[in-house]
Amino acid sequence: MNTETNKVIACVDGSGLSEAVCDYATWISQRVNAPLKLLHTIDHHPETAAITDLSGNIGVDSCDHLLEDIIRIEQQHSKLRLQQGKTLLQAAKERVTHNGIADPIISQRHGNLVESLIELEDSIRVLVVGMRGKVHDNQPGQIGAKLESIIRSLHKPILVVNEAFKPPQRIMLAYDGSNAAEKAVDMVASSPLYKGLTCHLVCVSKDKATSQKLLDAAANKIIQAGGIDLITQKLTGKIDQALCDYQDGQAIDMTIMGAYSHTRLHDMLLGSFTAKMLLSTRKPLLLLR
Repeated sequence: MNTETNKVIACVDGSGLSEAVCDYATWISQRVNAPLKLLHTIDHHPETAAITDLSGNIGVDSCDHLLEDIIRIEQQHSKLRLQQGKTLLQAAKERVTHNGIADPIISQRHGNLVESLIELEDSIRVLVVGMRGKVHDNQPGQIGAKLESIIRSLHKPILVVNEAFKPPQRIMLAYDGSNAAEKAVDMVASSPLYKGLTCHLVCVSKDKATSQKLLDAAANKIIQAGGIDLITQKLTGKIDQALCDYQDGQAIDMTIMGAYSHTRLHDMLLGSFTAKMLLSTRKPLLLLR
């Protein structure tokens, strides 16, 4: 796969985080020199099924007229959703163009967002999505209804945005020696996205000797690549709390970590670490599978 042709895709839905999604996607697109695609999906929910069993109650003729009315209303709603989507995409295009993207790609698709992203996965370099969509816009303690499915379904970097845009200067890489963490180290070392930034390479473990060994091996990769100011730190305690406390104390702008490395059964019994971080962190989270 030629990753140079892959795109930074920003999911635009008109929620309160849509502008931040556009801004972070613009920042990534410019730093890695990749095309930016603005995506909006229209999820159609059939509304006619509810009356399919009414013919015996209201008569066949009445039922036919009711069906016709419902179909006509649904067609009107579809046109309105289509126009609303075009309006949202146009506003997003104007925003990213103003911020320096010369020729953003605009895409409006019919269907489920998760299914659309799965179809587009091979063309994604980085996906940028808001922590919450319109449904949970006024519920800051909630994760968007589709976010978990997106993260579990895709195997591309996903930046989850939860605040207004601030150009990242200090990033935190949560490292535990896992395959996803190794992938994150390689990405940070090789990608132009992180050049010139300060990277806090952090390991949370009760065993200080083990964490130091892990940090040394990972740090060598980043140091050899050059262009990044590296700080390593060993932490102890509950992992999600330790990382969030460090994030706040060091004014970290963005955290990078692996996502959903456990089985679904493990998540049901113990809770997902990724979900805990999504709920606890107040900064954007770049997730890798």
